[in-house]
Amino acid sequence: MAPSRKTFAAAGNRADVALVIPSTSGDDQSATQFPMRLLTIVVASNRLSCQTAAMDSTHSSFEQRLRDNAGKIEALLNRLLADISLDDEIARPVRLLSAMRHGVLNGGKRLRPFLVTESAALLGGNADAALRIGAALECVHCYSLVHDDLPAMDDDDLRRGQPTVHIAFDYATAILAGDSLLTYAFDIIAAPETDLPADRKMALVLALSRAAGIGGMAGGQALDLAAEKETPDENGITTLQAMKTGALIRFACEAGAIISGASAEDRKRLRTFGEKIGLAFQLADDLLDLTADAATMGKATGKDAARGKGTLVALHGQEWAETTLAGLVREAAGLLAGYGEKAGVLTETARFVANRKS
Repeated sequence: MAPSRKTFAAAGNRADVALVIPSTSGDDQSATQFPMRLLTIVVASNRLSCQTAAMDSTHSSFEQRLRDNAGKIEALLNRLLADISLDDEIARPVRLLSAMRHGVLNGGKRLRPFLVTESAALLGGNADAALRIGAALECVHCYSLVHDDLPAMDDDDLRRGQPTVHIAFDYATAILAGDSLLTYAFDIIAAPETDLPADRKMALVLALSRAAGIGGMAGGQALDLAAEKETPDENGITTLQAMKTGALIRFACEAGAIISGASAEDRKRLRTFGEKIGLAFQLADDLLDLTADAATMGKATGKDAARGKGTLVALHGQEWAETTLAGLVREAAGLLAGYGEKAGVLTETARFVANRKS
């Protein structure tokens, strides 16, 4: 019996694929092999195209969400740093306020506030309160950048593509701007406009103090300065980075649980998630310092190598760093697996941190 012929339409813009189906008694099995392989290739190709399109769509949606949140934080910070004195403030000196605004209202991804708002959203926390806590955290982060750029520390002239505060103003004003931003962060948390119970505000103040102070970011900066004179070993580098960079990112994720009044288990899980992506952030930053240019980064690059500063990338190489980054993303995603699809944005944030280009 002659083989029958059936036509199967492949998805997409492909032409139809004809399959030759032999009769039950046919012995020419080879008649179907090439068409079957062709159909398999076409279907697989279209499936891959659909998966790629879905991934691109997810990435695009995530970046839009990140931008939207950054816009909200920028608008809130602009209002908080207005030239109107608050109750019990005597006056807001114009030059100092201008320097504070210069150090804060200069764009950026606003990643740390994003982590606060998304961690709170995961656990059903107050969105407006989360936005204010995110703004407070951004004040702490920006204070650290203003001081970090000073000649006594990293001595940078460029930050986010514009002159640093001590270049745009002067050294003394930059120091005072940083001091004022740090103290203002705790004002924002404690203020009645932040609609949270008193015990949660106290927990946030304590957690942020520990993340920003001698046992966190400030202490990490001290270790970083010391590392220019004596290169630390691998454990020393990891500790330095966990304090200088990771502590505020850890707080950002833990803050969402505090805002939400979540269980101790949820708080610990989000804290650990923050630790993982904090390590990933610094590792990615060290890679970018090695591979990116100043125009892309909006700040000077290659300074770690020039100063002989020890980093994990310098210690183990680029390939190790990229492999380790992938592992940290998997671990971070695994921590949130129990939350299901609700954790999708935070999981995508971990990927973004590891794969960012600036």
